[in-house]
Formats: sequence, C-alpha cells, structure tokens
Amino acid sequence: MSDVMTEGASRRERQILSVLYRRPGATVAEVQEELKDAPGYDGVRTTLRILEKKGFVRHRADGPRYLYFPTEPLEAARKKAIGHLVGTFFGGSTLQAAAALLEMSEGELQDQELDRLRQLVAIQEER
Repeated sequence: MSDVMTEGASRRERQILSVLYRRPGATVAEVQEELKDAPGYDGVRTTLRILEKKGFVRHRADGPRYLYFPTEPLEAARKKAIGHLVGTFFGGSTLQAAAALLEMSEGELQDQELDRLRQLVAIQEER
C-alpha cells in the first residue's frame, strides 16, 4: 500500500501508517529507515505519539523499545480510503471511480484480473 489515505492524518502521518501496514510491529528506528526524506528519530517518535492520540496506532512494549501497530486492519483502512476517494472525487459514484481506474490502467489487464472483475460484476447483478 503506497500511501494510506486516512481522514484527519497529515501526509507524513499517512506515510508512517503505510510503513506500519507493510511492517506491523516496527520500532521507531525501523519506521525511520523506511521513510523517504525521513525526519530525525525524535520527529518519527513524536509523529507516532500523535498517531496514537488520534487512534490510528497502538504500541506494545518489547523490552526497552516500543513496537508500533496500526489499530485498523488493512482491508478496513482500504475500504475507508476508497470510500473517501469515491465520495470526494466521484460524487459517490462507484461506476465513475471504477471507470476512471480502468481507463488509467497501464497496458492490458491480465486474464486473472479480468476474471476477478467479471466475478465482482456477477455478484452485483445477483443483488
């Protein structure tokens, strides 16, 4: 996940959340290693504390260090982010959002991807 889009989180906070989704249970130093143009150790630690106060992150002590975890499962965060994106940029229209994603895809979709899209359409037709 390249950049978690979480309402109420700054760009840097979203970058840190993205790291934690890739590496749950990361230390401050491990998060810092993963960030492009990373702030100092204290900056990362402060941002993690802010994310914790906002309810996006929790920590667990592991000896003298803390391990940080997202509070929300990745799939739930993805659904929330997509919902926000669809609501903001596509007026709530799933069709417009799906069409935009398909139009911007580079190259041809793989057979497996097309099969999955067909399955999803069939599910919607049954509802």
